[in-house]
Amino acid sequence: MGNSDTASIEVSLEHPFEIVLPETHSAPFIFNSPHSGRTYLKEFLEASRLELHGLRRSEDTFVEQLFAPVPGLGATLMHANFPRAYLDVNREPYELDPALIRERLPGYANTQSVRVVGGLGTIARVVSESEEIYRAPLNLADVLARINQLYKPYHSALGGLLDACIQDFGVAVLIDCHSMPSSPLYETGSARPDFVLGDRFSTSCNPELTRFVAEQLKSMGYVVAFNKPYAGGFITENYGRPRESRHALQIEVNRSLYMDESKYARSKNFDALRDDISRLAEAMIAMTPALFDVPRAAAE
Repeated sequence: MGNSDTASIEVSLEHPFEIVLPETHSAPFIFNSPHSGRTYLKEFLEASRLELHGLRRSEDTFVEQLFAPVPGLGATLMHANFPRAYLDVNREPYELDPALIRERLPGYANTQSVRVVGGLGTIARVVSESEEIYRAPLNLADVLARINQLYKPYHSALGGLLDACIQDFGVAVLIDCHSMPSSPLYETGSARPDFVLGDRFSTSCNPELTRFVAEQLKSMGYVVAFNKPYAGGFITENYGRPRESRHALQIEVNRSLYMDESKYARSKNFDALRDDISRLAEAMIAMTPALFDVPRAAAE
């Protein structure tokens, strides 16, 4: 369901996310794609002002396929099947927008974050910072149901995978995988780089990992930027605790490298980019002992 080339419309979401485990768990890496889900509930589409094509602008389309080789390298791959426009797990659990919900919000809700103000909270109000998603405000009970049924199980599973890495290797490395539109940067009007690496300005992972990934990508001919305009969202900030041997790095891939953005179709360059990403992951895994002071026997 989540791995199909096109979006699907369903009446229920039987498998909210997928975890692809390696045959041999030999690397302390979790590759996570929280925004690549393409399964849209029929009731969500009926409640939306937008057609499916418009809602898909929030997707990190095919990102989980770009990183599909990593289980063969000994790492774990996790990805959402539900779309970001329906629920965003790269937010705090209760970043809720008062303009979107009928009832008064509970006191524990974060209604003032920059992301909420921009319409991109846990339940997004807009797509791509512009078009309103919903025809009418949502019921609080329905919003909380999404959080309980999708958000909490997703993070419980992701946290469990990282805990298992700590137990097995003494270190856990989360690579949070995203894509960005190829449109020029709003702030400067300049072209977007091929990749943006986000480590919360050197706070969410060993800076040597960020530099190593950048060097590998540059050696392949890609243009790489750091932390601007994407420094890493809630997942990177929440799980990246280097002092506890938990490292998180966000990787944003320019969609023009691998897809036709207007048609949501893979381009002829898709396979080449997937191969390069596989080489990058293999290099990161090979450098695990040097980067994280992990005994080589544990990393092999």
